[in-house]
Amino acid sequence: MATGRTHRPATRSRGIPEATVARLPLYLRALTALSERSVPTVSSEELAAAAGVNSAKLRKDFSYLGSYGTRGVGYDVEYLVYQISRELGLTQDWPVVIVGIGNLGAALANYGGFASRGFRVAALIDADPAMAGKPVAGIPVQHTDELESIITDNGVSIGVIATPAGAAQQVCDRLVAAGVTSILNFAPTVLTVPDGVDVRKVDLSIELQILAFHEQRKAGEEATVEPVAAPAAPRKQSAADQGPDGDVPAVMPA
Repeated sequence: MATGRTHRPATRSRGIPEATVARLPLYLRALTALSERSVPTVSSEELAAAAGVNSAKLRKDFSYLGSYGTRGVGYDVEYLVYQISRELGLTQDWPVVIVGIGNLGAALANYGGFASRGFRVAALIDADPAMAGKPVAGIPVQHTDELESIITDNGVSIGVIATPAGAAQQVCDRLVAAGVTSILNFAPTVLTVPDGVDVRKVDLSIELQILAFHEQRKAGEEATVEPVAAPAAPRKQSAADQGPDGDVPAVMPA
């Protein structure tokens, strides 16, 4: 079985922009949903709407893959699933280690979507000796003392860090020294890595803060545009509105 250490995706060597690479998983998710419903073809407009992008950008992205669709027919769903999976390197096995098996690490270990997307959780690693040997998602947790040998024995090139912030850089350094070249970082800190190592950061608190900013801005806009009742136009008096001496009566007639 091929492993991540000996086979790497060809996207960079083929000149596919990073922005396009970042959108390929969105297209793949939408296409997989169509495939599961046995939809044979899809138009660029339909697929773009499902992926949350505009159709012109989608067509440009697919041109980098050499896929242009058929006028009046659209794109072949199954072929695109294969094509994008191949470009993302998902047609091979990618062993992954998760370091830090607290609440977040355990949740990641229990996520069922890894295997169906080309990733195999090869090991769960934690610094707490009390965790050693305990099964999480059917996988026994191993102590960090074994980290280097685990990476070597399993041919791991992708590591997931779910440790507290204070331990993340040290774990990162050990992963890189052992041969890991791609890291998904859930720890709330910025990691320093050498050239040739890719880091993707997932910070839930930052995402929530960004959402809070937008909520505050929307609330401010709603307060600014709150409608104000227009003053009533002055009413022209008529003779019927006047009292016996020509004055306006104390109680206006309904």
